[in-house]
Amino acid sequence: MWRDALLVATKDLRIEMRSRVTVNQVAPLSVLMLILFAFALGPDRKPLVAASAGLYWVAVLFAAVLAVQRSFAIESAESARDGLRLWGLDPAGVFLGKAAAVGVQLLFLEVLMGAGVVLLYGAHITGILAAILTCVLATAGLAAVGVSYGAISSGLRVRETLLPLLMLPVVAPVLLAATQSWRSAVSGGTSNGEPWMALLAVFAAVYLAAGVLAFGPLLEES
Repeated sequence: MWRDALLVATKDLRIEMRSRVTVNQVAPLSVLMLILFAFALGPDRKPLVAASAGLYWVAVLFAAVLAVQRSFAIESAESARDGLRLWGLDPAGVFLGKAAAVGVQLLFLEVLMGAGVVLLYGAHITGILAAILTCVLATAGLAAVGVSYGAISSGLRVRETLLPLLMLPVVAPVLLAATQSWRSAVSGGTSNGEPWMALLAVFAAVYLAAGVLAFGPLLEES
């Protein structure tokens, strides 16, 4: 399983490095969202700092949807998804590999958008370790859910609109917990982030375990 996961993750990341879709398209669009949020809330930085955690994770969630759609668009081209079945790869390995590749891309985008929040909103991240741990745990949950529902919607004509419809309600608890945990790492934050990080760890474990168990049937049905 782990060998297949490494194989799939390496394949997806190599394709991404050659196409640079995340760098050239998703990253600029995510930063543009942060800029538009700043325009919407006005020139006063106090509301921006107060809302920075929520705005940051909304932008991350939007980027996650795009990253998952891109991941399964690769498999849809030239019947590549059928090749995954014919190669005899472990479905759990395929799931973990694709989730890892999506997670790496999301972590890159989160670092970029974190810098954008600091520069555009004037927020100061005082709890670096808490912010990093929050990003890792939330990314694991988002990637696991995204890949699971990406497999369901990838074979359908309406996959571009169906994926967000399926994915967003399920990741709402991750969005809430990540926002509260991130808020504790921003200057002026008063909330205790440890319970929220623990909740993120639970969600990540549950979503990853569910994906490992269910991805085989989902891949066959898609």
